[in-house]
Amino acid sequence: MTMDDALPDVLVGPLLRRISPTRLVLWLVATRPLDMSLVLFPGGSNEQRFHLNDHHQCLPIGRHAFIHLIDLRLPQALPIDERIEYDLRLQAATGEWQALPEWAPWLCHEGAAYPAFVIASRHHRLMHGSCRKPHHASADGLVRADSWLTDKQQAPKEWPAWLLMTGDQVYVDDVAGPMLRAVHALIERLGLVDERLEGATVEDSQALYASPDSYYQRESLLPDVTSNVALRERFFGGVKKPVFTSANASNHLMTLAEMLAMYCLVWSPVAWQMIAPEMPALNDKAAQRYREEQAALDDFVAGLPQCARLMAHLPSLMIFDDHDVTDDWNLTADWERCAYGHPFSKRIIGNALVAYLLCQGWGNAPDKLNPLVEQAAELFRELGLPLSCARQDALIERLLRFQGWEFQVPGTPALIVLDTRTRRWRSERSPQQPSGLMDWEALMEMQQALLGCKSAVIVSPAPMFGVKLIEGVQKMFTWAGKPLVVDAENWMAHRGAANTLLQIWRHSKTPGNYVILSGDVHYSFAYDIIVRRQKRAPHLWQVTSSGIKNTFPVQLLNTFDRLNRWLYAPWSPLNWFTKRRKLSIHPRDPSGASAGERLWNASGIGLVTLDIEGRPVDIRQLDANGNDVVFPPPADLPFI
Repeated sequence: MTMDDALPDVLVGPLLRRISPTRLVLWLVATRPLDMSLVLFPGGSNEQRFHLNDHHQCLPIGRHAFIHLIDLRLPQALPIDERIEYDLRLQAATGEWQALPEWAPWLCHEGAAYPAFVIASRHHRLMHGSCRKPHHASADGLVRADSWLTDKQQAPKEWPAWLLMTGDQVYVDDVAGPMLRAVHALIERLGLVDERLEGATVEDSQALYASPDSYYQRESLLPDVTSNVALRERFFGGVKKPVFTSANASNHLMTLAEMLAMYCLVWSPVAWQMIAPEMPALNDKAAQRYREEQAALDDFVAGLPQCARLMAHLPSLMIFDDHDVTDDWNLTADWERCAYGHPFSKRIIGNALVAYLLCQGWGNAPDKLNPLVEQAAELFRELGLPLSCARQDALIERLLRFQGWEFQVPGTPALIVLDTRTRRWRSERSPQQPSGLMDWEALMEMQQALLGCKSAVIVSPAPMFGVKLIEGVQKMFTWAGKPLVVDAENWMAHRGAANTLLQIWRHSKTPGNYVILSGDVHYSFAYDIIVRRQKRAPHLWQVTSSGIKNTFPVQLLNTFDRLNRWLYAPWSPLNWFTKRRKLSIHPRDPSGASAGERLWNASGIGLVTLDIEGRPVDIRQLDANGNDVVFPPPADLPFI
């Protein structure tokens, strides 16, 4: 496809989102409003055809860009645990209908006529992961997941019930130069929305894109006003840096159009075929960095057809973490005061939330989020003109106050996805101390959801039970007044949140089996957790898979791993100084590890298989390089 070719009808997707025997939710981005029909092929029965005019919403985000959410309620239930092929047919301008294999052949597995999905009878197997940074120098865990699913095409009962994306699906704060160039090329190709930028040193989005500081120097585009000087002094010792605390924010996305284009580029090979970005004018140092990032990004783009195929076959659920918005998002009360206290930084955060709403959150819980989407539709009402500042600010204000990003999926076991970013328990002792990941009210809501559950899977973007030594290092930096230096975000960092969480697990009315799935930390591990000296206590498993395309610095993690095993061995008195001393935590050793490592440091995707009681019978990491890393139960468990 060249720049002179006609635009394809579908730019991204379809992505399967919420599915059940009586309801199907799919998400896609098109270059025009579409007239669509969905054809289902349940095994052993006649095809079922549904015209979608009354079963989908279309939201324009540019002259040639329209987000579509298909929400089809079925008149009769579909079969469970069976492979169901589907065809999403589009009506062309000529009136002819085009089948999905014609307009997106890469979404079909070899030998299959159409893509397919499986509605699982229970949450028996879950694929999960976080932290997918396009320019990280590693293979993509979603490509590995597609390869695994390819081998299971004729074994539908082995398909995961869900693909759980547990945070940092996009990095809007850590963007490679070639990716930013592609973002700007796609904005121009699609005519994505423009906006005015209050409080910035550039007047509007077009001035931002044209600025010589737009690449690798975006921190210089922030106004040098008193509030920013004070923030720089507090966070950076006076060094001129952006409002945001990411160490890699020189290409931080700022406009809503940039955020929306990023989603298209990380999920679709089509978006890349429509553009031909070239390196902008850069100094020698930046040009060298650009070329290095380009090589890693080329590998990422090469895998996008497989990633798109995976997300067309497995239903996905998503929740934000900080990089979906900005690094250290809401880390401390002081951070919030500074970041929300300036109109430009508030706008950037708000734009990321609008993009999350439309591209991730909407498909998680359409009924709950439709009112927010309707307000967003008002924002895009006058295409061709810059967005109304009043409407944009009103929507952002509503999103910042919104308390409802968390969601639940009924089934066995219950699936509870937590918002650990926007309902923080702010420190009462000091605004510079880390906030609790959830406030008391949010924790009580979680407890209510758990009462009476025999088993549950809880998605917490940050591990509830992490590596003690690393949490101790974070605590030391917090004592020194520098929590931002080490991203001091863990459940144990705030006394009130930590104690409330531990009380929930020790509550006499919350017996059961609870698997906690997490990401965030850029390494993978698994713990078996037992509540000490308590009858009918819950059994807990902390399973962390991170990152899909990201890793921890190798030597540093090896050092932390060794020190942690020695300093916090079962006989160590240091254990009695931790908040979770009333818990017995048993790490699992990954297969293939040498010298007793417990932390697996490689890109990939997690896969957890649960028995009928909600207990994990198999925990593994599908390494992006093709290996399976298994975490077998520890030998020293008194019971499982």
